Amino acid sequence: MKLLLTSGGVTNPSIRSALVRLLGKPISECHALCVPTAQWGHPMCGPASVRGFVAAQPSWRHFSGLGWASLGVLELTALPSIGAQRWVPWVEEADVLLVDGGDATYLCHWMRESGLADLLPSLSGKVWVGVSAGSMVMTPRIGTYFVEWPSAPDDRALGVVDFSIFPHLGAFPTNTMADAERWAAEIGGPAYAIDEQTAIQVADGVVEVVSEGFWTRLGS
Repeated sequence: MKLLLTSGGVTNPSIRSALVRLLGKPISECHALCVPTAQWGHPMCGPASVRGFVAAQPSWRHFSGLGWASLGVLELTALPSIGAQRWVPWVEEADVLLVDGGDATYLCHWMRESGLADLLPSLSGKVWVGVSAGSMVMTPRIGTYFVEWPSAPDDRALGVVDFSIFPHLGAFPTNTMADAERWAAEIGGPAYAIDEQTAIQVADGVVEVVSEGFWTRLGS
């Protein structure tokens, strides 16, 4: 699967160009599935923010509101009860999964429970666009700093990539470079701190930072 791991979405022309290259065709010709699941695990999210995401309201203009040919919803918590024979074709027919933020450990749990995590290796032609937790879930660890789900056993995520991500650099008072450096010391492995104008593209095993903002590599 091709990955575009962002902090705040497709926020500038450089990230948009990277997305179109990964898709292989214009955004207006691509069918997207919205994955809001991570929001349910975070205390700052809820019905209003989920509605905004799936309805492509103005606050999500850099993500679900990019002008897709169609938008559907893939709610991972529902999938175990309906069977793979129903939902796997939905994923296979989509061009892109838009995976929103929230709590990455909650998202990781439901990716495993639903079977989506096991399906990922077979989705070589699909594009995964993550925002915040939707990006962090692909990493080995998110750091206890970002765990908000009370039932999380630890800070481990899927480990699809071999680096961790500190998102929203400079966007909040608690997301300073000093905070990122303390977080990286706990992670103890390769990591990136990225702002809202930065994305990390992963395709065919090649990692490329796409940015019109500020980012830095941290850790070993």
